[in-house]
Amino acid sequence: MTTIAPGTDTLTRDALAVLQPGFDGTTAPDWVRRRIDEGLASVALFGRNVVSEEQVTALTAQLRAGRDDLLVAIDEESGDVTRLDVRTGSAFPGNHALGAVDDPGLTRSVARELGRRLAACGVTFDWAPSADVNANADNPVIGVRSFGASPDLVARHTAAWVEGLQSSGVAACTKHFPGHGDTNVDSHHAVPRIDADADTLYERELPPFRAAIAAGTRAIMSAHILVPALDPDRPGTLSPRILTELLRGELGYQGLIVTDGIEMRAISATYGLNQGVVLAIAAGADAICVGGGLCDEGTVLGMRDALVAAVRSGELPEERLADAAARVRDLAAWTAAHRGDAARTTPDPEIGLVAARRALTVTRAGAAAPVTGPVYIARFSPAPNIAVGHETPWGVAAELERLLPGSAFGTFTGDDAGAAALAAAGGRRIVAVVRDEHRHPWMSSALDTLLAARPDTVVVEMGLPQAPPRGALHVATYGAARVCGVAAAEAVLAG
Repeated sequence: MTTIAPGTDTLTRDALAVLQPGFDGTTAPDWVRRRIDEGLASVALFGRNVVSEEQVTALTAQLRAGRDDLLVAIDEESGDVTRLDVRTGSAFPGNHALGAVDDPGLTRSVARELGRRLAACGVTFDWAPSADVNANADNPVIGVRSFGASPDLVARHTAAWVEGLQSSGVAACTKHFPGHGDTNVDSHHAVPRIDADADTLYERELPPFRAAIAAGTRAIMSAHILVPALDPDRPGTLSPRILTELLRGELGYQGLIVTDGIEMRAISATYGLNQGVVLAIAAGADAICVGGGLCDEGTVLGMRDALVAAVRSGELPEERLADAAARVRDLAAWTAAHRGDAARTTPDPEIGLVAARRALTVTRAGAAAPVTGPVYIARFSPAPNIAVGHETPWGVAAELERLLPGSAFGTFTGDDAGAAALAAAGGRRIVAVVRDEHRHPWMSSALDTLLAARPDTVVVEMGLPQAPPRGALHVATYGAARVCGVAAAEAVLAG
């Protein structure tokens, strides 16, 4: 139950302006349109809001009926984390594949084409790219979302991605500050902790963010991670030391700071949802991302009321809220002014597949017979993290079934996965598809079982290729986007 009557007073409008909420459905809900009239300056789209590009275009037009400069945000990293292609798999490889190629010009071209597609749908703000340095190969939530493990490599590709996306008039949001790469906990579930010393953090985690700032990134997203060398008490999203002193002061960043999803348990389970919002704005954040999980009007009103109450009680300075709201409106104005930029770029719809093909690493063991007839595709599937989600298809089955009629497909998991896949394959040649084999002992054991019985098995690794290549043919794709699957299937047939 809200305690504040709808109105247009400055304080209430500012409180609404700093929220970036999601909603349910594929058309604009009445409650969202009402709140836009009252000051809401941003909305967010997730996979549940997307059916097709035509539908998204109609949706964004509905949303902008009451506010032409409305920020429409999306969590579209390309690669494994895709919303625009949530039902088919991404038409672009993700960061790790681009880092494996290490051609910043290619990265810039991929991001430009992604931006062109987003802009054509009316999306003006992308919560990407991930600038995290993948220092921990066992990281459960970053992995192939990172360009790589080298700060210099991640920095140059982060800058190229930002430049490419923003050349299409879509604002980039570089994440997750001050760096989520060296964590072994997913902040969707709990508070990750990085115990590196300050010198390591400055040399390893910060260069990509410095590069993004130099490239003109319009926004930076905070991470819900505890970094004791920077702030022993508060996670990044709630830390004045990290957001105001480090990001604003030391790094000189003047654009928008937006939080990672505030309903993630690293914040909501520790501080409470509404108090987390107040603490984040007080710490220096300008916008609150919410809606990946909670996407109802009551959540938005509760956050609005908490901000207004915090100002009235003196807990949150009114000028801090006003400054945050002004930064949101400034970004909205930038996107409105640049909305025609995408029309001046040349479409390049094949760039994603070109990039995926260039990213492949193919390792052959001896003179294995080529794959010429129907195969059995055994996909060994780990549980997806929340950022990736479970809706998006991945693998090579669809393309191999098209190229090799009569092929069959099955998904396996757990301790008996290898034996189950062998039994299902019968006498057919096996193509085993894995994702982060090095992180899943059951998956490694399944491959042991397959290769012992069928040494002609082909292995396709669609996660981080940390385990040694094995199989008659080993194809590393550096990500599980749809185009990575297409490129891998081509490589399987080429031998």
